[in-house]
Amino acid sequence: ASACCTVAAYGEFKQGDKVPVYVNKVGPYDNPHETYHYYSLPLCRPEKIVHHSLSLGQVLDGDRMADSAFDLKFDKPSSFVSLCGKQRLSAVDVGALVEAIEKMYYAELIIDDLKVHHFLGSVLEATVFPHEHRVFLYTHYELEVEHNEGHVISVHIRMNRSSLLQLQHDQPADVNIGYSVNWTRTTRAQISSSSSSSSSLSAFFSASRSGAVHWLSIANSLLLTSILVLTVGVITASAVRRDLTRYNRLGGSEEADEYEDLVLDNGWKTVAGDVFRPPKCPILLSATLGAGAQLLTLAVALLLIGTTQVVAVHNHGLLHSLCVVIYALTSGVAGYVSAYKYQELDGKRWIANINVTSVAFIAPLSTAWCFSNTVAWTYGSTQALPWTTVVALVAIWALVGYPLTVIGGLLGRSVRAAKGSSAPFRTRTIARELPRETCSRSTPIQALIGGLLPFSAIAVELSYIYSTMWGRETYTLYPVIAIVFCILIVVTACCSIGLTYMQLNAENYHWWWRSVLIGGSVSLYMFIYGIVFLLHSTSMSGVLQLTEFVTHLALLCWAAFLACGTISHVAAAHFVQYIYSSVKSD
Repeated sequence: ASACCTVAAYGEFKQGDKVPVYVNKVGPYDNPHETYHYYSLPLCRPEKIVHHSLSLGQVLDGDRMADSAFDLKFDKPSSFVSLCGKQRLSAVDVGALVEAIEKMYYAELIIDDLKVHHFLGSVLEATVFPHEHRVFLYTHYELEVEHNEGHVISVHIRMNRSSLLQLQHDQPADVNIGYSVNWTRTTRAQISSSSSSSSSLSAFFSASRSGAVHWLSIANSLLLTSILVLTVGVITASAVRRDLTRYNRLGGSEEADEYEDLVLDNGWKTVAGDVFRPPKCPILLSATLGAGAQLLTLAVALLLIGTTQVVAVHNHGLLHSLCVVIYALTSGVAGYVSAYKYQELDGKRWIANINVTSVAFIAPLSTAWCFSNTVAWTYGSTQALPWTTVVALVAIWALVGYPLTVIGGLLGRSVRAAKGSSAPFRTRTIARELPRETCSRSTPIQALIGGLLPFSAIAVELSYIYSTMWGRETYTLYPVIAIVFCILIVVTACCSIGLTYMQLNAENYHWWWRSVLIGGSVSLYMFIYGIVFLLHSTSMSGVLQLTEFVTHLALLCWAAFLACGTISHVAAAHFVQYIYSSVKSD
């Protein structure tokens, strides 16, 4: 048995310099979010555990680095070195180890800032008669270290099978854990940590799937996008052009005023006096669009960073740190968009608008976190955040996020107020009665149709993202996901425009919230796909892991609802503004 490391360099050493080695966490192979402190297992546990300082992202990633008994000297090979001498394990300790090995526990070490993984032991299961079930512990770690010009390039752990120690569940055992080190000079150059992380995890956990699948997915999505663009651009555009020609011809008549012409006609112009009527719950609509715009900005920023490789996104929790910092700094976007829309809807409750916008995503996030963190704390998992980290996150939101939301809101309100009304038609005093809708044109059916096509465009890449979140793969093809992200935007916008046109043609002017649901319904398909992924593509089990899975999936889908709902609404709003501005209203 063997395990591989990351490939990158962190420090520069001279021969004989001590290379830092930390222990981090352990957990079942099948449950990536069920992690515990390395010293929760009775292997060379010191009397006093000295923890290493961690970044915010590392804590959010469940890391708990602590000093280890490893004593690695740069370019100094060594034979078997005992970590802590022979230790006597009680029957209880042996039982804990046996249970961990049966659950395929792996351990994570940090060697010169490189993550290295290895399994604790192995299980021999005889399927023939007589049945045998034997559990073995690895007691000798063989470290193969490659170096070049004073830098550690790669580390490979090979578990010496001749050192296997059989453990009996209810019997104490004498254990002597040790390691040996072999240093090899290589001509390979130092590469980025971003690339190395991918190399490490895919090598230890699972091989990366072929990049050809990604490009095949993109080709399929581009074909779908082309068909949709042609459908919306040719069929819908020609229909709108035909309608505009007919309506403008009627609009030039002197024998009737604007509303008489509208009543006598059929189609989307009939509801011109109601289509710009403010929707129900304008505060919630504005907050939804503001939060969605912020999340879209966050996604674009992360994709730009990942694509340009400005920093090593996968390096030790950096992705989590970036998410927290960028989300806080983009809070002004949420405030601006929300207040801009609220002013457009003639809203008056500005304080409520800002407050609802500021918690539109944070409140569900906090609720889900409180639930999952309580479960993690109950199980003693490293996924449970320390109170100091919670205080830091609250401080970031209170001192950076919320003030920027207020500033953005003030700016958005003033900018929109300066523009004045943009509605090309006056709104009727009395709302027009809606015609009876057929089932196929109802809001649920239209929303389901609107979410299906965008989901089909991202389904393949979504499987890779799920495998990264809850599997043993690392997603590093940011140019690919950037292309898919652009495709998602185009497909969502096209679906929204087409379905909104159908709705208005049916003389239903309640398009505001429906346009949000049309794009946001992709989150429903994402959630269903996530459950299918859980049941058929993973072996996850246990209350802790399933709680983490469901809460993370729900938050991901809520973020997708806000982001895609915003895309859909903006596309529909521009379309509605365009067609009604193009009609003569004399």
